[in-house]
Amino acid sequence: MSALPVAAEAPLAELRDLRFGYGARPVLDGVNLTLARGEVLALLGANGSGKSTLLRLLLGARKPDAGAVLLHGRPLRDWSRGEVARRLAYVPQSHVPPFPYTVADIVALGRLPWRGRFGAAGAGDRRIVAEAIERLGIGPLAARRYTEISGGERQLALIARAVAQQASAIVMDEPATALDYGHQWRMLDLVRALARDGYSFVMSTHTPEHALHAATRVALLAGGRIVADGAPRDVVTPAGIERLYGIRVAAVAAPDGRRAAFFPLD
Repeated sequence: MSALPVAAEAPLAELRDLRFGYGARPVLDGVNLTLARGEVLALLGANGSGKSTLLRLLLGARKPDAGAVLLHGRPLRDWSRGEVARRLAYVPQSHVPPFPYTVADIVALGRLPWRGRFGAAGAGDRRIVAEAIERLGIGPLAARRYTEISGGERQLALIARAVAQQASAIVMDEPATALDYGHQWRMLDLVRALARDGYSFVMSTHTPEHALHAATRVALLAGGRIVADGAPRDVVTPAGIERLYGIRVAAVAAPDGRRAAFFPLD
């Protein structure tokens, strides 16, 4: 199928009055959200607020009950699965492959949307995979079994897979959940560096400090709606945290003005 024309001025992705529920239980109720090129959009919300569901709708893994998901200004339903995969990459919380792939094999899976499931990898594919491995600094891991490396190393491999996919945007569902403290911050620094290279990110998280550190924009999700959307320091505040999680906190800012820590008051 030939590529569909892209609206030059449209957001990379847009959720327009999106509504979704599981049976009689509503989850999302009129969500409006956009993602621009080079943006890191963090989604904050309590358990069950609909963050993961929102990401699945954005990726086309589920269909909304009402409203629309737009990609480059066109409804997602107008794009083939391959066309979507060439524009949106997904990095899950955790991933266990069905076969004992090497790290290089995992990264090479990012080329499937371009060459097809049964197409042979060409020289161009191998070059792109090698560049992604180098960009993520995981060359020493390339020949190792993916199942035998650490959680942080697996996350780097999955991000390298997304980079090899050459998608415009990378969707990450709570990417720091299984990582130790050091790997969490190194992964967030990597997201910021890739955004400077032109990648866009949508990233759900439970940690307000992560949103402050990595995001250029933060959206708060509560009651099935976006209740705040803006610059991190304007949105990730004690009042915003209390609204999401029902706890009172105090904030202590770091000297750089970007990082912060929150401490419960109750």
